[in-house]
Amino acid sequence: MPGSDSKFSHLPRAAVGPLTCPYEGSSVLQSSQFNKGSAFTEEERSAFKLRGLLPPNIQTLDEQVERAYQQYSSRPDDLAKNTFLSSMKAQNEVLYYKLIQTHLKEMFSVIYTPTEGDAIQNYSRLFRKPEGCFLNINDQDRIEEHLSAFGTGDDVDYIVVSDGEEILGIGDQGVGAILISVAKLVITTLCAGIHPSRQLPVVLDCGTNNEELLNDQLYLGLRQHRARGERYDDFVDKFIQAARKRFPKAYIHFEDFGLNNARRILDRYQSQIPCFNDDIQGTGCVTLAAMLAALEISSVKLEDVRVVIFGSGTAGTGIADQITDTIATETGKPKDDASKQIWCIDKPGLLVKSLGDKLTDGQRSFARDDKDWPDNERDLESVIKKAQPHVLIGTSTKPGAFTENIIREMARHVERPIVFPLSNPTRLHEAKPNDIYKWTEGRALVATGSPFPPVKYNGKEYEVAECNNSTCFPGIGLGAVLSQCRLLSKKMLVAAVEALKARSPALKDADKPLLPDVEDVRDISVDIAAAVIKCAVQEGLAQQDGIPDDDSELREWIQVQMWEAGYRPLVSKK
Repeated sequence: MPGSDSKFSHLPRAAVGPLTCPYEGSSVLQSSQFNKGSAFTEEERSAFKLRGLLPPNIQTLDEQVERAYQQYSSRPDDLAKNTFLSSMKAQNEVLYYKLIQTHLKEMFSVIYTPTEGDAIQNYSRLFRKPEGCFLNINDQDRIEEHLSAFGTGDDVDYIVVSDGEEILGIGDQGVGAILISVAKLVITTLCAGIHPSRQLPVVLDCGTNNEELLNDQLYLGLRQHRARGERYDDFVDKFIQAARKRFPKAYIHFEDFGLNNARRILDRYQSQIPCFNDDIQGTGCVTLAAMLAALEISSVKLEDVRVVIFGSGTAGTGIADQITDTIATETGKPKDDASKQIWCIDKPGLLVKSLGDKLTDGQRSFARDDKDWPDNERDLESVIKKAQPHVLIGTSTKPGAFTENIIREMARHVERPIVFPLSNPTRLHEAKPNDIYKWTEGRALVATGSPFPPVKYNGKEYEVAECNNSTCFPGIGLGAVLSQCRLLSKKMLVAAVEALKARSPALKDADKPLLPDVEDVRDISVDIAAAVIKCAVQEGLAQQDGIPDDDSELREWIQVQMWEAGYRPLVSKK
């Protein structure tokens, strides 16, 4: 990581050198951004009137991390550990991020899925201190006023917003969605160095259809059923317009919107503002990166690949879209032709045109002609027999859907079956990796939606890749923020996918995982950000001045603007 001697250390986002603190006395200790606890130096204790407010022994950040880890480890379960970390974040954000970075592999599932889902479900019961911006549909004429509490035009780089309708596979969680916005932003800081002081988590409270929440006297959100139609659309639009007016440089990340709204909202705004939907585009990018690595290993050309997607909701159609865009971009095929290489299956079976209005906007372009697919050929096994896919992707949340017959049928037609059971959590996986390797005699290339241990089969050990969006969306966001792109284009996403694929350990050893480990994610985010920025420049979408042309200088320019969990010297504003 470049230090204060970098030629780019003068940049406004450069996370080096002294930090100006406007507080003194107990106010410093109450600011999570400036608080150092027992690590304040003698000079800082004098300058900021902290003597008598702290025990005398001065400790290092590493010593604080050791104490915090002991406290964390003493908590009885993962939800209690999640709550402990949330309290620490409210007290000292440097220590919070340093603790997690030091134990990232262990703590990732505690700060994100699946434990964050438990925290969201219990949001109103565990509530201690508000974090983020709470906007509600009954007060939508004051959105701009409410956003103004979070700074001026240059203060926010990255906004995550959710309406809470489809949270982490646990459904409608109403106002508790603020925690998914918070969690996603924590990941952007850990994985890509987005400055925590330059983020804004937002919840759009439109009501909830979760009767358990509506009947809970402790519930903190609006006690009304979800708004739909024009009133809902107006609310979303007023938020977008107010956010762009207040924070014109901010990149907007949509998270966990419902099936009927996610695609529609993304389609409406992606040609107007720099925005991104992780459930659609992030899932699509990380899955595609794993698939491209697998295709290279199995010597299948992108223009020839055949893909079956089982489960065609937001994630499934997002993956299908990303594959289609990449085929079209890389091979020059028209998008309509590229989409014909994909067969999408949902609850009614194979998507066909006669389903008409029952198809969502995201599904419609993948619907097949009825005449080519009789009723008795639309189940998963029949589609596998007829389409003979190289790739089978599961986003159905239907456990065990990839049966032995289905996997063996697939393996009859292709040399290296590429099988991705991606449904979360682990109990909802379409198949277990050890079964897939057994049913394909070790020929399969596998990636999953949750972490799995290595599989031993016939004397060999296979490492299983996890399709973790966190290896992808933070780097895309970093590239968008630093380039100040006008829009996030399809070519920029393809560039991100290629950068992630290039990091695949399996390209050097086919028994290694198809995707890199989350522990390497900060370096990966630099690669992805660089690819996104270069593409933005080529397409004329970058608005930031002074972006270096040279690859090594570009990496340094990116790295110096990534926030690190370390104490910087404090200087008084006076």
